Amino acid sequence: MRYIYSEFDDAFFEKLKALQSLMSVFNYILLQVGGDVEQALKAMERLRDLGYLPEDFDPDEFRRQLEKDGVIKAEQSGAAILTRKGERNLRKDAFEYVFGNLRNSGPGGHQTRFSGGESEEILPEKRRFGFGDEMRHLDITGSLFNSISRSGSLGMELDESDLEVYDTSKTTSAATVILIDISHSMILYGEDRITPAKQVAMAFTEMIKTKYPKDSLNIVTFGNDAKEVRIEDLPYLSVGPFLTNTKAGLQMARNILLRKKNANKQIFMITDGKPSMIKRRNGSTYQNPMGLDPMIVNRTLDEAVVCRKKKIPITTFMIAEDKYLQQFVMKLTELNKGRAYFASPQDLGNYVFMDFLSNRRKQG
Repeated sequence: MRYIYSEFDDAFFEKLKALQSLMSVFNYILLQVGGDVEQALKAMERLRDLGYLPEDFDPDEFRRQLEKDGVIKAEQSGAAILTRKGERNLRKDAFEYVFGNLRNSGPGGHQTRFSGGESEEILPEKRRFGFGDEMRHLDITGSLFNSISRSGSLGMELDESDLEVYDTSKTTSAATVILIDISHSMILYGEDRITPAKQVAMAFTEMIKTKYPKDSLNIVTFGNDAKEVRIEDLPYLSVGPFLTNTKAGLQMARNILLRKKNANKQIFMITDGKPSMIKRRNGSTYQNPMGLDPMIVNRTLDEAVVCRKKKIPITTFMIAEDKYLQQFVMKLTELNKGRAYFASPQDLGNYVFMDFLSNRRKQG
């Protein structure tokens, strides 16, 4: 099932104000319509007619430019689809939107106090050379300047006190699984929550591919069951008439992470609903969409405890304000010794990014 506009709501128009170009608007709508290029172009044409896009916006010319740039291509039927380049552009655009406002706060890092699977990152800060420092970290220019300042001579009279080295930071790789809730509640009552969830996942993908190439990232969706999806398929994710099998999602994420050799392992779970379904050991299904069922809740909490024992913290991003749902998440977080954030879809990206970096700093 795809989220299809019947009418544009106020939240959508607020989102439009934050987008800087026609291409960004096109990419955002693409995520909302499950990667359907034709539907996205029709939506842009309607936005123009409603006065939210420039009056001179020409959808036919925009389509031709997208084809020329290799973002879309025509199938034999004549319908346009995204190319691999178009999918990459979606990831880059998501990264710019979600993380752009955090650029000035610094890139964060992978610092750890422990060894194993490490590399060194050269920092801009410098200090005096000391016993045991690596000569390959020597700041030649700064050291020569210190020598000249001290001696007043250009005769290369270097003294040990003149030497400066760059600080370094031990870094370690991380393995992350992002769990995305695709149950029906992610579009219930006309509120679109799946689009920001996809946007964050795509931004993470772009960040890890470009900044942390030694890291691993897997995407798992969960509804009635859990399923691993390719990064390339993120734009096309859609919700379905599903319940919420949170236990299955956590279990698959844990199994994926236990196969990884990365020093740090973590789960990010983006959800707006309560667990409403589990599968018993004999393969039968037990479900209860009404309230918090004790059997479903307890089996889900069991999985949180298993993850804690395997040193896999769970960070939950809850896009809901119901008190009883928040209490469930707080209990899951307590048992896992993880983290929980109660965010609106608009805040989701900032919460995910900041916790991703702080988690990496604290883990070893």
